[in-house]
Amino acid sequence: MKVGFVSLGCPKNQLDTEVMLHEVASAGYEITPDETEADVVIINTCGFIESAKKESIDNILDIAWLKKHRSLKAIVVTGCLAERYRESILDEMPEVDAVLGVGSIHNIVEAIEAVTIKKKKGSKRKYTSFEDKETVRLGGDRILTTPDYMAYIKIAEGCDNRCAYCAIPSIRGRFRSRTVEDIVAEAKQLDALGVKELCVVAQDITRYGLDLYGEYKLAHLLRRITENTSIPWIRLLYCYPDKITDELVAEIRDNPRIVKYIDIPLQHVSDRMLKAMNRHGDGNTVRDAVARLRREIPDIIIRTTFIVGFPDESEEDFEELCEFVKETEFDRLGVFTYSAEEGTVAAELPNQIDEQVKQDRMDMLMSEQMDINLKKNEAMIGKTVKVLCEDYDAVGEIHFGRSYADAPEIDGKIYFRASKRIAPGSFVNVKIREALDYDLVGRAIIEE
Repeated sequence: MKVGFVSLGCPKNQLDTEVMLHEVASAGYEITPDETEADVVIINTCGFIESAKKESIDNILDIAWLKKHRSLKAIVVTGCLAERYRESILDEMPEVDAVLGVGSIHNIVEAIEAVTIKKKKGSKRKYTSFEDKETVRLGGDRILTTPDYMAYIKIAEGCDNRCAYCAIPSIRGRFRSRTVEDIVAEAKQLDALGVKELCVVAQDITRYGLDLYGEYKLAHLLRRITENTSIPWIRLLYCYPDKITDELVAEIRDNPRIVKYIDIPLQHVSDRMLKAMNRHGDGNTVRDAVARLRREIPDIIIRTTFIVGFPDESEEDFEELCEFVKETEFDRLGVFTYSAEEGTVAAELPNQIDEQVKQDRMDMLMSEQMDINLKKNEAMIGKTVKVLCEDYDAVGEIHFGRSYADAPEIDGKIYFRASKRIAPGSFVNVKIREALDYDLVGRAIIEE
């Protein structure tokens, strides 16, 4: 029997898909990348914001078409949408045969058997599993879906921050750290597979260890990973400004294998908005975190995201945010329009902002950032940077990859020509010759 997978959403969700892939393959099922030839398709959904929910539903409906027109026997829906709308998915989408919550990913083989083997015996029963998400075993063997040279490693599950706009705590549960030993053991396995870039992820990696050890232990964890592996690039994603300790700053600064890049979702800078969002700290906390990182680590790349159109965001609040972005000149920046999510505190707040106003504010902020990006990229012309080669574009006859300044899947690329083919996963020095809005173009410096 052939099983296909569709994985949607963030890298944390992708890691859950990789665990399920391993369990399905270990049970003897054949994994197929082509859903049209699958007997069962597992859709690991995202349900974070409205656009993600729509994408998940659209994918379910697209796969449902295969039940009518191809050999598909069953659809299994897992992930955040399944957890969030467990009561209604089977009722509203009768094409779905099984629904598993985020605490039930290790029941995936049981779900496949329930909707295929039992159906052969004439049973039409649907399968559901919603085990306690806060007691589910963290981590687990997995089949990587990333390129051979990079991988994500999830160091914790859930979130305790309780931001007013966010449904993640209700979907994923409280924050739970994996043990240092468990994470290091997995990092060693990835190192043995030849991984060159390890991206450390969780909903909030700076909180790591507080629940298990009574103190923030991210810096300690990073030292243990570098002591026990030879992975050259270790990248930090999803840090919070109020939990960036002096010890962590020093570790990023002094450890040559931790890339000088940090992703901090700041969300706003207005004191009024940060309080309404239930963010920890105020505008000064945000400003001080950025200033301290740049002072202590001059070559650090700071990526952030902001939310515009949060309920009751005034013109003055938005102007303060715009001025902050202009003054700070973030290296990487994304903007989301506020999405009112049911079950969150913010969805019940008065003075919700008109959708067109949200869109206009996002466009204004991204236009400002595009100018900043271009200026920073133009400053790179003539410089030589170390690039991790990702692949070769045969049509454009050009290689592409990323420097330490670019995280996989979310940041720009460096396109470069070379006197010979460069293998994916190789490091190469590239001299930059041209700047685009978000990407760079150069030529590899290769000693013949």
